[in-house]
Amino acid sequence: MPVIVLREGTKETKGRDAQKNNITAAKLISEIVKTSLGPRGMDKMLVDSLGDVTITNDGATILKEIDVQHPAAKMMVEVAKSVDSEVGDGTTTSVVFAGALLEKAEELINKDVHPSVVVDGYNAAADQALKLLEKIAIKVDVSDKDLLLKITRTSMDSKLVSDDSPVLAQIVVEATRQVAEKTDSGSKVDLDDIKVEKKAGGSMRDTKLIKGIVLDKEVVHAGMPKRVESAKIALVNSALEIEKTEMSAEIRISDPQQMQMFLEEENRMLKSMVEKIKAANANVVLCQKGIDDIAQHYLAKAGILTVRRVKESDMTKMARATGARIVNNLDDLTAKDLGAAELVEERKVETDKWVFIEGCKNPKAVTILIRGGSQRVVDEADRSLHDALMVMKDVLEHPAIVAGGGAPEAYIANELRQWASSQEGRAQLAVQKFADALDQIPLNLAENAGMDPIDTMTELRSKQTKGAKWTGVDARNTTVTDMFKQNVLEPLVVKQQIIKSATEVVSMLLRIDDVIASSKSKGPAGPPGGMGGMGGMGGMGGGMDME
Repeated sequence: MPVIVLREGTKETKGRDAQKNNITAAKLISEIVKTSLGPRGMDKMLVDSLGDVTITNDGATILKEIDVQHPAAKMMVEVAKSVDSEVGDGTTTSVVFAGALLEKAEELINKDVHPSVVVDGYNAAADQALKLLEKIAIKVDVSDKDLLLKITRTSMDSKLVSDDSPVLAQIVVEATRQVAEKTDSGSKVDLDDIKVEKKAGGSMRDTKLIKGIVLDKEVVHAGMPKRVESAKIALVNSALEIEKTEMSAEIRISDPQQMQMFLEEENRMLKSMVEKIKAANANVVLCQKGIDDIAQHYLAKAGILTVRRVKESDMTKMARATGARIVNNLDDLTAKDLGAAELVEERKVETDKWVFIEGCKNPKAVTILIRGGSQRVVDEADRSLHDALMVMKDVLEHPAIVAGGGAPEAYIANELRQWASSQEGRAQLAVQKFADALDQIPLNLAENAGMDPIDTMTELRSKQTKGAKWTGVDARNTTVTDMFKQNVLEPLVVKQQIIKSATEVVSMLLRIDDVIASSKSKGPAGPPGGMGGMGGMGGMGGGMDME
């Protein structure tokens, strides 16, 4: 009698096949982003099911946008996501490196080296690599603005915005330094304090840093001033309208005069709310909730510029920027709670009217207004700025840097090859393969720049062996040179994160030797199109669904 353990229709791939299948899928993912590495990398155009177009070369964005079905491939996408949320930059590098590690591991597994041995070797190599990184990293003086600019420009140089990086780098450095908070151990940066607004139109050069906040709202009433100088700003979290009663109540009116009194009373209540704001001497009110028409009328008469239904996140940012206190009850409002700004003004940005609050004295929240030729350009600029802001945050919080251009990778690879001989048994082979995988990064940079990979690597290795540890691939000028002198600098944390994330996901993938995929359940038919997303899992046995 055959013994059936698994449910009917379950597919199982065992041993070598399962490993091969997973490794191939993961390698395909790294092939996708490989060509977008470095300053000469190409961009990808992603079109989703609705026909929306994204043009980007940010590794994390590319992998998030494509709909990956294969489970092993999904793990590679997670590497990019974790690097993106942790350090913001280096997403492409981490995926390329993970792909290279898998490729090298496959060579060993085909020669009958056990996957566990490979994993142990890789982990030992990764630890050693992190120690070497620590050793060569250079401490940074956070107050050195020129250095910070160089680091920021490096992050932008591999992006679409590289031509405008001098202007944008200034903005990024100023914004991050403005919102940085001093702590005992150094600085802390919360990127939520930097609001990024984007609007197509103008060119990227028109991108501005606003020392204050931009609200994508307009002034509520036409009779209000559109511009207030030396503004005193009240942030109100309660609605300026008459509240309905909790229970359903009815009022019986037997006399027309009572009706009149009733309406007048409502008016009087609204007027007294506005009086309270006037008493505190506020000339700008930002309200998180609604404002009654009658209240608007009184506010306009008092000449108070008012914006309603401001997002909560914007209210918190406003409080940090202007030093105002958010008031939940109008009775509490005093002159002490008001924030200050040099100018509050409604301006037209393209077709929309936005309210600009600027010239705050020492704002702990600022806005970057991104402009660009088209929506696609602005979106990509937004992503590039996100990476640059994250890089600045990394440096301010952990002030240590290394050179870019594949220099640290090449240096560590060289050191690891010498260190490998101290390892025992087959683990040495894995350490050497780890070094080869690290070399893939400068190699890729060279390939993307159209340089000859073999000549480049031999030159790079010989210079590294002679002790020039900052020698890397200068893809812009297609030479092998000292990247530190070229001002190509990256935060140490980014490099460490790349090695950690890639090694961990590779160890996890290599340990899998059995894939059991259950079939789709024969449940009741749901609404049409509901379960459409589940279709791709069938491709696990043989091919990949991504081709």
